[in-house]
Order: sequence, then structure tokens, then C-alpha cells
Amino acid sequence: MIMDSFRAVILAAIQGLTEFLPVSSSGHLVLPQTLFGWEDQGLAFDVAVHVGSLLAVLWYFRLEVRAILGDWFASLVSRKHTENSRLGWMVIVATIPAVLAGLIFNDFIELHLRSGYVLATTTLVFGVLLGLVDRYAKHGKQLADITLRFAIIIGLAQAVALIPGTSRSGITITAALMLGLNRSDSARFSFLLSMPIIAAAGSYKLLELIEGSDPVAWNFLAIGAVVSAVTAYTCIRLFMSWVERMGMMPFAIYRVLLAAVLFWVLAS
Repeated sequence: MIMDSFRAVILAAIQGLTEFLPVSSSGHLVLPQTLFGWEDQGLAFDVAVHVGSLLAVLWYFRLEVRAILGDWFASLVSRKHTENSRLGWMVIVATIPAVLAGLIFNDFIELHLRSGYVLATTTLVFGVLLGLVDRYAKHGKQLADITLRFAIIIGLAQAVALIPGTSRSGITITAALMLGLNRSDSARFSFLLSMPIIAAAGSYKLLELIEGSDPVAWNFLAIGAVVSAVTAYTCIRLFMSWVERMGMMPFAIYRVLLAAVLFWVLAS
């Protein structure tokens, strides 16, 4: 019982800390499972940590979400758009490619791309790409400058994140930086974009859980949800306060080192 609770805390903390950082949460979750021989945490636990992560990002951006939703719904009636309503539409447009890709390619990814070497390779490749874009791209645009083309490109990038090790936040931030957004607005748009996709993924997993017959250990799910929410909120808050000053290079370097560790673990 103590060991199961300890494992739940560790895995939920890893999920919460890495869900919104551009470092690949799946790359981190495979390490304790491989090193300690832990079994997969299971579908119910995945749902719990998704709920925790979603609550964290919703709470941090609650004022912005309220303004965006209010203006978006008002625009449906008045046909007049504000910066917030436009941003709402951009989030919707950018979400569509990942949803479609998930429906079309989910089974293929589960069967063919959930290997340790794929995970390590994508951790490395997209980490290097993040560093290059952060170093050489111009970062002068703001959220108000996001166009339909921007939203589609960032949405296509988010669809690529279905491949394990890519990092959803990492590749959407990379795409936003490549298009010229400043670092803090790139992160902000990535976090806003995470809400519908985390909700969709959590709902899909919840449906699988309801249709299944496995017993549910509610105490472990509660631990997972709470720890994931607290660590994710802390992570978002620190990241948003630091990102403009320190940039993405520390995360790019960290990803390269993580990939090296993953390759070493897989080869040993």
C-alpha cells in the first residue's frame, strides 16, 4: 500500500511537472518504469493526472479563459470580434488537426511508435530543433498578431506531438517561435491550446475506462489528481515568470541530455 502510494505520488509529480514544459512527459515517465521495473500506471491513473493537469492550467489562466469565452460567445450573436474572441477562434482552429490526427492515427501510433527508441529519438530531434529556433528565429510578434495561417501551422505541429517523446508543449512553442512570436506569448498560446486537447484526451480515456471492467482504486486516483494539479500549477507559474528571461535553450540542452540517458537505459 505504501509503495503504491509512493509510486502514485512520483508518477503524478513527474506528469504534472513535465506536462507543460517543453521536455516530453512520456520521456520522463518511462525512466522510473524502466529503472524500477514499475508496471504501467493504468488507464484510470492516466485519467486522474489528466484531470489534475487540466484543473491546474484552467485555474492559472482562469481570467483569460473567462474573457476569451465571454467574447467568443458574444461574437456568435453580434458577429463583432474582439482580440479575445479572435484568440478563441484561433485556439479552436489550432485544435482541429490534433483531434483529427488522433482519430485517424491513434491505433497506428499505439502499435508501431510506442517504442523506447522512437521516444528517445524524438526527444533528441525536437529538443535540438527547439534550441535552434529559440536561438535564430525572430521573436517580435504578439498574440494579437496570430493569423489563421499561424493557427493552422501550430495546430499541425500539435498533431505531430501524438508521436511519443515529441512533447506537445515543446513542439507548439517551437512552431510559435518559428513563426515569430515572442517567448512568453508562444508559451501562453501553447498553454491555452493545451486545454481542449487535454480535455479531449482525458474524455477519451474516461470513455475507455467506463467501457472497461477493471477495478478502480479511487484513493490512488485522488492522489494522482491532486499531486498532478499542484505540481502542474507550480510549474506553469514558474515557467511563465522565467521564460522571457531564460529562453528555451536550457530546455533544449536538457532534452539532449535526457535523450542520451534514455538511449543508455535502453541499451543496457
